[in-house]
Amino acid sequence: MEIIKSGAKYSAIVGIGEELKQLSKDSGKKYLMLNRGINRVTKINLTETVKNIDFDTEKMQFYAPTTGMFPLKKAINTEFFQSTVKEDEISITAGGMNALNLIFQVLNTRKVYVQSLYWGAYLNLFKIQNTPYDFYHSIQSIYENPEEYANATVIICDPNNPAGDKSDDALLLKLVSKLEKQNTTVIWDGPYRRLFMDSSDNLYSKLAQFPNVIICESFSKSIGLSGQRLGFIYSTNEEFNTELAIRLLYSGNGINTFAQLLVEQLLVSEEGKKAVSDFKRITTQVIKKNIAFLIENKLLADEFYQNSVPKGIFVILKKPYQELLKYRIGSVPLNYFSQRKNIDPMAYSRICVSVPHADFIRFFKSVK
Repeated sequence: MEIIKSGAKYSAIVGIGEELKQLSKDSGKKYLMLNRGINRVTKINLTETVKNIDFDTEKMQFYAPTTGMFPLKKAINTEFFQSTVKEDEISITAGGMNALNLIFQVLNTRKVYVQSLYWGAYLNLFKIQNTPYDFYHSIQSIYENPEEYANATVIICDPNNPAGDKSDDALLLKLVSKLEKQNTTVIWDGPYRRLFMDSSDNLYSKLAQFPNVIICESFSKSIGLSGQRLGFIYSTNEEFNTELAIRLLYSGNGINTFAQLLVEQLLVSEEGKKAVSDFKRITTQVIKKNIAFLIENKLLADEFYQNSVPKGIFVILKKPYQELLKYRIGSVPLNYFSQRKNIDPMAYSRICVSVPHADFIRFFKSVK
């Protein structure tokens, strides 16, 4: 049997997780698992919300429309775009990674540029799709030289993974405007933003005014539903959306109906809105406390936050992976996320800060 090898690698983060589980099993001691980007502060309470879903209906048991169910699209339009866009410009996907994979399949671009501190899966998706790619140093570096990215594609992830840094929205909008004049496609990959925002956030409505912007979203982080694998893509480009619909059809024949009905109810019902609000409030309060502890104890790698603030679910510590392991803290070495030439990535690690504060303090209080 011959196979086509993509050149992509299995997730190193998953491998680190297996190593940590084995260390915990061998030692009989608990490890603080901060290697994966999953919100663990609290679970979203779905008990009341699911009571609104009728399982014994045709729409539950038959194929969903290829690009997603209209009531969910309408709810997304209201929640994310203040009802300012067309529902047929929204396509439902099986999570954020599926969305990005589909985007890279459809786009015909000379090159995709991603920040030199990047989510590792980007590179593997590029390899699978044979997408040419390169790196940019920072948001500021693009802002100062937008012509270098003419007729190409730029990915903006804000708050960023792995640094969790948040840039100023006004600056980001000015940057997108500059890139639009260069005929640059912007993929706005924002799975962490809405954890810290509510429906009053109008950034996506402003981004939707740019024809060359593609918005990629996920409900995994913002409402704690990683297991449901649901996200969406937004674009005003009719040709892009037509091809995307074809890819959606033949990649999975539609997206899970239950996940769509569940997220719709979370966005529109009173029970759902309360569950989402409670989840966000509790989670973000603890994230802020955990980051504040790291800053106070001088563990945060300040050099990565010179023109931004640490606000996402990740941060970078000025401690290597092996040193944190001595304190039974699981992390990921920064070399899995960095193409920076001016740093030693093995001197840093990325951690997820979305875990209970008491656990966080218990493990980190001895780290010096």
